[in-house]
Amino acid sequence: MTAMATEALRRWTRELAATSPSLWRALRRSPDVRAARRRLGRRLAERGSEELPSGGTANYLEAIVARDAVRVLHNLVSPRTVRLAGTDALALLVDVARERWDRVPEDIGAGFFEEFLHLFRGVEHRSGIFRAQVLPDFLRMEGREAAIERSRDLDGLSERVHERVGRYVSGLDEDAVRRRRLNRRRILATLGGSAADWSDWRWQLRHVVRTADGLARLVTLSDEERDSIRLARECGIPFGVTPYYASLLDEGGDRSRDRAVRAQVIPPRSYVEGVARAAGGRGRDLDFMRERDTSPLPLITRRYPMICILKPYNTCPQICVYCQRNWEIDEVMAQDALAPEEDIERAVSWIAGTPAVREVLVTGGDPLALATSRLGRILRGIAAIPHVERIRVGSRTPVTLPFRFGGELLALLEELHRPPRREMCVMTHVEHVYEITPELVEAVQAVRRLGIGVYNQLVLTVENSRRFEAVAVRRLLRLAGVDPYYTFCAKGKDETAAYRVPVARLLQEAKEEARLVPGLVRTDETVFNVPRLGKNYLLRGQHHDVIGFHPDGRRIYEFHPWEKKIRPGETFIFTDVSIRDYLDRLAARGEDPADYESIWYYH
Repeated sequence: MTAMATEALRRWTRELAATSPSLWRALRRSPDVRAARRRLGRRLAERGSEELPSGGTANYLEAIVARDAVRVLHNLVSPRTVRLAGTDALALLVDVARERWDRVPEDIGAGFFEEFLHLFRGVEHRSGIFRAQVLPDFLRMEGREAAIERSRDLDGLSERVHERVGRYVSGLDEDAVRRRRLNRRRILATLGGSAADWSDWRWQLRHVVRTADGLARLVTLSDEERDSIRLARECGIPFGVTPYYASLLDEGGDRSRDRAVRAQVIPPRSYVEGVARAAGGRGRDLDFMRERDTSPLPLITRRYPMICILKPYNTCPQICVYCQRNWEIDEVMAQDALAPEEDIERAVSWIAGTPAVREVLVTGGDPLALATSRLGRILRGIAAIPHVERIRVGSRTPVTLPFRFGGELLALLEELHRPPRREMCVMTHVEHVYEITPELVEAVQAVRRLGIGVYNQLVLTVENSRRFEAVAVRRLLRLAGVDPYYTFCAKGKDETAAYRVPVARLLQEAKEEARLVPGLVRTDETVFNVPRLGKNYLLRGQHHDVIGFHPDGRRIYEFHPWEKKIRPGETFIFTDVSIRDYLDRLAARGEDPADYESIWYYH
């Protein structure tokens, strides 16, 4: 290890020692990690048994943070969690404390020390995230006087939310609508289409862009974007953008408005290389959710008692980079993407023979890219099953191809929607306010007029996770007629590392941002999708624990199965992205990391 690196380690040790002298002494005086576990365990037991201070002051709140920090440190002390994590963060910290530099790995990073620094601050009631040391004035008042003062305080909160939400330009903004009108004219001229063609979903499908040069004819691409698309095609990775969605990309400019839109469809080089490695057998399996382990027969996935997934159509009009199932898609609108008729019939027969299944999610791929006649045969087959109470259709066409919601499709949905016997629902993915356009609103309202609900599944990524950015999406979606349903953590796939945010950011966003808006705007559940096990509802008390840290600062989580109190099940060990790396990426985009400082205290 270089002298410069050693000095950096010494600086961290000084800061840790100053933050919690007692914890640091326990580490410094321990000859090995076994002794450190005993010493630290005794110290944590003392802190864990301390009575919480009374009152609603910051002292009490700091004590709650301390309780959480003690719990995480207890996990790091436990031999069981060390075995599960596959790395011993405490042993590494002991080596640093005793200045055994030859044992310290070269890849140790600031994120590792920052995790411990915040845990030590937490244990010592010094997190510093509670600015006010006294109660707000209205809590010392009563009656109308208290109500008036509280209302003033709430006004301030509301104004701050609106100020933050106002940072994010939506697709309904007058300037955005004007820009896209110009884009539409330019794209139509390039493709030789008419105004009538533009609103014809079949014309849109016939003109899906599949290459870097094709997209560059319609919008300006950077050299990096063009090279990444070309590499994806060379590696056999599907790529496609509808002309309509291409019109949502700003022509030129600084990418300040359309960055999230571009990120949906233009893969970064790290993604392309990651998929290529995995596809070539040199990396992780691309089936992150282990659907092969939850598929009782082809086309069916089942993880829960009363619902199954049916995947009859294995392609989309447009490929989203971090889609859960894009590894199954060979080509955009591939001619052989529809499953063989006998496989579809066998899957529908299986549903008919499984009366426990009361709900079917028809997804893919994107089933709404099918001809309405073929889609109708599939949906009617499911609807004919007496015990099926609800059919959900998963589709991103409201965002990528809103013109799909015309007469034939609406008539089919209306035919099958038969309350209270059977409900039809449309599930979609709107990921940013810049994707919410007048065309999307029109499509949603056409469905809603049939009495059919439209629900959104937001995937929180680096591209839409700034302060109150997800709130902006929820607020406008609700006004457009779309109910927020889930906020997902981006799948923990290696190739999508450029998109992923820490689990802690989902918790922070839900508790500090979403919580400030009305209940109907925040009807979504905050969810981490666990391979094989299904959804872990992060705010619902479903068990998940930080059980370790990698030297580079990435947290290691243990997720418990949703049915653990019903029957035994295996847990899942997951390595998150580094909080420090995430904050650095936000800083590179102009965000102030200090604005996110409480993220370290969400576990």
